[in-house]
Amino acid sequence: MPLMMSGGRVPARWAEKKNLSVRGAREHDANPSECLKIALVNNMPDSALEDTEVQFFELLDAASGDVPVLIKLYSLPEIIRTDRAQLHLSSHYFGIDDLLKTRYDGVIITGTEPRQRNLRDEPYWRTLVDVFDWAENNTTSAVLSCLAAHASVLHSDHIDRHPLADKQFGVFGYEKSCEHPLTAGAAASVRFPHSRWNEVRADQLASCGYSVLTKSPDAGADLFVKQKKQSLFVHFQGHPEYFGQTLLKEFRRDIRRFLTRERETYPSMPRGYFDAEAAKLLDEFRRNAESHRQEDLMQVFPEAAISDTLQNTWRESAICVYSNWLQFLLSKSTRISPVPVAIRAQSR
Repeated sequence: MPLMMSGGRVPARWAEKKNLSVRGAREHDANPSECLKIALVNNMPDSALEDTEVQFFELLDAASGDVPVLIKLYSLPEIIRTDRAQLHLSSHYFGIDDLLKTRYDGVIITGTEPRQRNLRDEPYWRTLVDVFDWAENNTTSAVLSCLAAHASVLHSDHIDRHPLADKQFGVFGYEKSCEHPLTAGAAASVRFPHSRWNEVRADQLASCGYSVLTKSPDAGADLFVKQKKQSLFVHFQGHPEYFGQTLLKEFRRDIRRFLTRERETYPSMPRGYFDAEAAKLLDEFRRNAESHRQEDLMQVFPEAAISDTLQNTWRESAICVYSNWLQFLLSKSTRISPVPVAIRAQSR
């Protein structure tokens, strides 16, 4: 069943992809009791703002099966935006004040690119904390992605994040460390993309009452949960919503920053992501870039040759976890009749 956008505010890329109409979205909006209501608080920087929308829309669309889902979009107002991004937000997003006076079945809160070493010094910190506090009392479950996960545990349990020696970048394997409804049906070993410079550690999480559901001896904790008042907080240090080419786009962005001297070191290649031939092409480009540090070199970046080799090896696991999350929301809802799991599985 296709996702519905609250208030008819359907972003253009999603409308084109699914051949949706504003009229159709508004008609369904008249019966919100038929849907799971989910807020997406998208805080990603301008370069990833619209990509992130579509990533979560695609994932929820695939995971929902026969469960009708109504989405409403929000973003923290203190994040600095270009005029183009601000126009997009004004056209398709609602104000945080609207969020804080509404109850939702679930909320998904993304991170953003950190600017300060201490997250409490970010200009949006106070508003983000208000959103966390609201979610504890006004949702059945909240999903926190990457930096939002770090900010959440810092706020509620004073768990600091730790800088990594290098960017945790690539696709990493994780083992299920305990049984939980969110990982039911997932393989014992799962792979998810990560893109971060910091981590929160499994031992600290466990000491504060978090259940770590997936972890790796090399890459640490990935998925962890904790009940906070009325809401199950679900934290991802990684990005199961990513498309197959998202890490390539981030790698290319970091290379451009090296060439324009926004960063001093050439970025490490994402791990577990490229095949041998793609890695060879990228090594050749790196040697050239380090010898001739000029932005116009990006014109010969071998993106076309690499793109077709990329595989989304985490898609099935991501759909499984988010399908379980939607079923959890459904099981707690008093407004919607349950949908049999067998029917949901067939719809994939």
